[in-house]
Amino acid sequence: MTSTQELKDVIKETLENHGTLGQIKARIRAEVFNSLDDHGEAKPPLSSENMIINELIREYLEFNKYKYSSSVLTAESGQPKEPLNREFLARELNIREDHTSSSIPMLYSILSHYIKDNRSVLARSTVRDRTSAPQIGTAFRDQDEDAEQGIVVRGGAR
Repeated sequence: MTSTQELKDVIKETLENHGTLGQIKARIRAEVFNSLDDHGEAKPPLSSENMIINELIREYLEFNKYKYSSSVLTAESGQPKEPLNREFLARELNIREDHTSSSIPMLYSILSHYIKDNRSVLARSTVRDRTSAPQIGTAFRDQDEDAEQGIVVRGGAR
């Protein structure tokens, strides 16, 4: 192995260990995307549903430090550069947050809510009939009360 190759390997390993190699690769992909993106082409108008979904995804990406993925999402989708107000999102999604859940992305809270609901439905189903698996959609049957009162989410572990 040449000393140049050894130096390249050491640099690559150091960048990987510090987590910067992935960031560099993501930055290059984002820059390539931006240079290829046709800025003259008008984006189709965003529906309010897509705007909310994109915002939930952007919040998740930024929380997890996926900055370049977030910038590509924003550029490609036509999402406004300024994030939507979190209180607005909670109102639109009929979510009531507590102190802990407000510090994590709403996607974590929503997922936690449905996983908890699904587990309780699974447990009730298993007690009633241990031989059959629950049918698709059973996790949503007992959520009518939640739909009327809003989803109550509490923060979970990341």
